[in-house]
Amino acid sequence: MQFNTSRRNKVPRYKVSRLGDNKEDEYPFSLQFYLTPPTENISLIEFESFAVDRLKLLKVVENLGVSMIKGTALYNQKLEAELKALQFPYKALLENDYDRRRKDHISHFILRLAYCQTEELRRWFIQQEMDLFRYRFTQLSDELAKKFLAYVNLAYDPVSETEKEAIGSDLRSATPGFNDADITHNVFYLVPFSDSVDLVRVKRVYFYGGYAYVPQQDFLVILMNNYRTRLSKALAITARSLPIIQTDERLQPLLSHLSHAYVGPDYSIEKNIGKISLEQIDALSVKSFPPCMRQLHKALRENHHLRHGGRMQYGLFLKGIGLTLEQALQFWKAEFIKGKLDADKFDKGYAYNIRHSYGKEGKRTDYTPFSCMKIIMSNPPGQGDYHGCPFRHSDPELLKQKLQSYKIPPTGISQILDLVKGMHYQVACQKYFELTHDVTDIGFSLNHPNQYFVESQQLLGGVKEVKKEQRQPENSQPKYSNQKSIATNSTLSSSNTPEEMELEGLEDYFAED
Repeated sequence: MQFNTSRRNKVPRYKVSRLGDNKEDEYPFSLQFYLTPPTENISLIEFESFAVDRLKLLKVVENLGVSMIKGTALYNQKLEAELKALQFPYKALLENDYDRRRKDHISHFILRLAYCQTEELRRWFIQQEMDLFRYRFTQLSDELAKKFLAYVNLAYDPVSETEKEAIGSDLRSATPGFNDADITHNVFYLVPFSDSVDLVRVKRVYFYGGYAYVPQQDFLVILMNNYRTRLSKALAITARSLPIIQTDERLQPLLSHLSHAYVGPDYSIEKNIGKISLEQIDALSVKSFPPCMRQLHKALRENHHLRHGGRMQYGLFLKGIGLTLEQALQFWKAEFIKGKLDADKFDKGYAYNIRHSYGKEGKRTDYTPFSCMKIIMSNPPGQGDYHGCPFRHSDPELLKQKLQSYKIPPTGISQILDLVKGMHYQVACQKYFELTHDVTDIGFSLNHPNQYFVESQQLLGGVKEVKKEQRQPENSQPKYSNQKSIATNSTLSSSNTPEEMELEGLEDYFAED
């Protein structure tokens, strides 16, 4: 990846390669193995816009993947709707689709830069990209699938009818669920052992002479393994090259924030400011606070104190749901005095910190509440801390006990713990929302604690009607993320807003325990 910076007064541009003379020939399919890195010139504005849209898409892919059965008609319908809405390719052959395919190509490589940095990030990125690839490949006709395999040099030979007839009994006995008619009407491919290990291991195919005889419906497993291997190697190579890219001071903050970016409203200005009374907070914490904030509120009430990480996370959340500066000062002072803190010390120290978070002191920055990814990815809690994400930072057994204390049914607890085990922390919180609000389709993708509160209040107040669907038996939470709650602007809201660079100053003010 190269950036032309020879003219310092110009916006640097990102280079993407040309694959053919006709631009329509550059991306002949709606899916790719992404083998050729970009070299075309694009502006940083387009760079950022593409990255944000790709991130939104992969978040939707993750949400759908754990909320319903992959490959079903409903899954395909909803994923296609998101691809169309975000201007990515959604049909195998579509006229005037060049811009979508170009965007798909470039955005994939941009997110490679952001998600190659750690093993956890690479694992998440690979899984979502594979699910996206699986959907796109299954939309191809047999003829297009054959052409695509040849395009990526995976032209496996089909087994001839004569050979099928000769080894028909072996194929039938080695291929689970196949009868004579299935053998006759299915295409089998000769796949080398190195590419068919998984199928051979579970005894799903006939194996002879170093080749597996793979039926067409299982061929996707082979293709996905090949794609995973290539993408994993590509991410490792990208990681080694990343220090060179990070020397560009304009790109480094963007790439650093993309891996835990928040792309929704920042909740800095609320229409209901001042409408939340202090007397309501205890009740609201039980019915409308996400678990992270419910945990902080309970700890504050019990200990009459929170360390600086908890005060930052909870204080900005309360600000976002409508607590005025005056209410915040009254709330924190009353609680800290119960903890035997001298009133004068509070006024001289902690009161300044609160006014600072409301933009009334220091640099007068209007700090915004932390997003889910900000809470999950930064400042993990230590001994004596109560901030962080319970789904990310709690021991599984302690989390189980906490959910039991919240009266979550055993089946719901098992579903949540399964999601946590798969590192789907925000989806686990969505499951908690469903269980505590008795709904099966919440209709949004959860990305922010204040979003949780707003959606809960609208639902409980009858302002929002949530569509209920019958639960699918093989899944924990059949719901659909339509991203309506995400802001439509194309600028990246990093983990806490453009004032992120000044957050360290706020942390310093809150540093006193």
